[in-house]
Amino acid sequence: MAEQETRAVIKSAVLSQGAWQKILAFASLIALMAVFSIASENFLQRDNLIGILQATAVNGVLAVAATFVIITGGIDLSVGTLMTFCAVIAGVFLTYWGLPMPVGILAAIAAGALCGSISGAIIAKMKVPPFIATLGMMMLLKGLALVISGTRPIYFNDTPNFPMISQESLIGTILPFLPIPNGVLILFVVAIVSSIVLTRTALGRYTFALGSNEEAVRLSGVNTDFWKIIVYTVSGAICGIAGLIIASRLNSAQPALGQGYELDAIAAVVIGGTSLSGGRGTILGTIIGALIISVLTNGLRILSVAQEWQTVVTGIIIILAVYADILRRKGQG
Repeated sequence: MAEQETRAVIKSAVLSQGAWQKILAFASLIALMAVFSIASENFLQRDNLIGILQATAVNGVLAVAATFVIITGGIDLSVGTLMTFCAVIAGVFLTYWGLPMPVGILAAIAAGALCGSISGAIIAKMKVPPFIATLGMMMLLKGLALVISGTRPIYFNDTPNFPMISQESLIGTILPFLPIPNGVLILFVVAIVSSIVLTRTALGRYTFALGSNEEAVRLSGVNTDFWKIIVYTVSGAICGIAGLIIASRLNSAQPALGQGYELDAIAAVVIGGTSLSGGRGTILGTIIGALIISVLTNGLRILSVAQEWQTVVTGIIIILAVYADILRRKGQG
């Protein structure tokens, strides 16, 4: 009986998601590309489009991580610094300790999962609001990354294969005319797997249920604290993957990097149609949102718009996306 009630809550949450927000986001992406292609003939060049995809890789993976948390009705302000911390951990294992590359990769992902689980435990067990818990984790990880690295970048010169994670192109070796970097390939693999998890597994069902009506799920006999911790753990592990991508792209772990990435990630999630109130969202929408931010940034840069005005435009888009979500929820109410 309890399982049936839980499934009913989940089904209601999933059915309440309108396909129109994904269509609207995708239409916005196409419109932006059309405007910038008309404004500049350089926009649709192959190298520029590949550059947009590569710029989307890190933010897209972080946005996927944030999507899990936001669907539960929570927030994670630590995804950017957690990404940096995981990159530093990879540097310690590979450069300082000289361990094999697979060990460094697993260590970075495991570090992300561990930090995510700690955040989840603080939120679920200690009942600290997600905003405060992850803000504290953001500051903690920022400090730890600087302490562990000695405030200096850690270079991966002794791991010659490390750049292949992000910079080289597996697709390009098969299709020479399509040299899409491996970082982009990793983004889409992460997105596909995450989408399957959200739509086809118990974790996904409980993720939506927590955001829709956590109290009803708890009363139906589900251990909501356990599933909340699992959600944050998965999100942290995905941040570890983002850390590997950015470290590979820079061929170094930059301990001072990371703060500010969480804002772009959350913006991508919101623009993609995930509700900040929880219970609604898709990975596809998040990827479209991340692409919108990258296209917007790239297009404004090509048009020589000042950096400060790029930030202003992004802020306006975020406000409009949140307002659209408010109107959507009012309409459903």
